[in-house]
Amino acid sequence: MTIAVFGATGHLGALTIRSLLAREVDPHCIVALGRNSAKLAPYAELGVEQRIADFDAPDTITTALAGVDTVVLVSSNDLEHRQRQHHTVISAAANTGVQRIVYTSVLRADTTTLAVVPDHLVAERELRESGIDYTILRNGWYTENYEGLFQEAVEKGTVSAALTGARISSARRADYAEAAAVVASTPGHDRAVYELGGDQAWTLDDFAAAASTALGRPVAAQYLTDEEEREHLAALGTPAGVIQFASAISVSTRAGDLYDDTHTLSRLIGHPTAELTEVLGQWV
Repeated sequence: MTIAVFGATGHLGALTIRSLLAREVDPHCIVALGRNSAKLAPYAELGVEQRIADFDAPDTITTALAGVDTVVLVSSNDLEHRQRQHHTVISAAANTGVQRIVYTSVLRADTTTLAVVPDHLVAERELRESGIDYTILRNGWYTENYEGLFQEAVEKGTVSAALTGARISSARRADYAEAAAVVASTPGHDRAVYELGGDQAWTLDDFAAAASTALGRPVAAQYLTDEEEREHLAALGTPAGVIQFASAISVSTRAGDLYDDTHTLSRLIGHPTAELTEVLGQWV
């Protein structure tokens, strides 16, 4: 069985390939897909084949998927064009005989208010209509998304956000990547939809406490209103579009859209997800 991984030079794709190798998948059965041949080249030392696959060049996608059995489609981070990009991959997979696609979606895509959801819903629908077997990994938020919040703790001894009442079941990229590797390399996941989040649901107070432990000094949680959060981000020099996006995410987070208590992720990977204190400790 040949497994091709999109985004092999990015965070999640690279971690997925690392997890496949850790699971003793034959490196000659793994194909690393990306746009930049120079960035793909290090995979040669691991025995992993590299192929050029550019979301915006459909012919490269068709060529890259030749002879591939399973595709791990790490969703594009090009928010403006990714509906078209995902369509290109799904269509090419159907035309080249790919048997299964593992797709990284977003937590509770069918009910969430998260601003990123429309593109994922389109991709999920296309997968269901494609005739190809699929596994949908509805990933919660990455703990790494909060590195900026941790940096505030480092510089100011505070963590400030409009997260009153919010609980966040984040997990490391590495945990989500391991789940992708598991479902791509083992049977029993056809047409499955998995809601994934970390075992620990944390509050802003919990984040402050974890940051305090990591830094060895007090860190205080500062709960902001939406307007205060926008002003706070603007003072940091955050672009207006990013502020708008971040503010919308905070609203959805307070509504519970990043909370998950199913523990499906830890069951898939066979061990607990990394705790917040562990992850923040690695950032020091």
